[in-house]
Amino acid sequence: MEKLVNLVADLKEKEINKEVDQLLMDGHDPRDILDACRKAVSIVGDRFQNGEYFVPDLVLSGVILNDVFNKVKPKIKSSNENQTLGKVVIGTVEGDVHDIGKNIVNLLLDVNGFQVIDLGVDVPPEEFVRAVKEEKPLVLGLSGLLTLAAQAMKDTVDAIKEAGLRDQVKIIIGGAVADQNLKEFVGADEFGKDAQDAVTFAKKFL
Repeated sequence: MEKLVNLVADLKEKEINKEVDQLLMDGHDPRDILDACRKAVSIVGDRFQNGEYFVPDLVLSGVILNDVFNKVKPKIKSSNENQTLGKVVIGTVEGDVHDIGKNIVNLLLDVNGFQVIDLGVDVPPEEFVRAVKEEKPLVLGLSGLLTLAAQAMKDTVDAIKEAGLRDQVKIIIGGAVADQNLKEFVGADEFGKDAQDAVTFAKKFL
């Protein structure tokens, strides 16, 4: 798995596809492959913050991870067919266009039996309000990598309160900016440091 982490972090697209195929053929747990991707995403994020990577590199990493997800998802899905636990609306908040971590969360929620409605990136508060009103999800997930996402998350939760919907949905925040202090500032119910936290909290809220 360490080799896969390094390949994904270095954006070695062709080598990654071969390595994932081999790991699956050798019977490795697909969740271990996802965990390796999560670790690699953290490295990619660090390199972006340090100026080693730029926006095109983030886009490429998203393409690479999507390919990995497509290979891995059927292997996990087979044990969770016909199971729907609840609905989750998720999106990256306004002003932030990062979606790698969010996409990992989407996959893990999906394969664990949740119906996921992904609003995408740079989602304004009013769009989250509309989705909560129309979809009536069990959980709302707000994702953000950049520091500016903190205020956008708070604005989104405030808009949901103003719409009279706050008591109808549990709110989880996640991403590089998420911690206990931000959870309190935003007014969320939980914060997650990795994708598995989102699944754990969603199940807790059932």
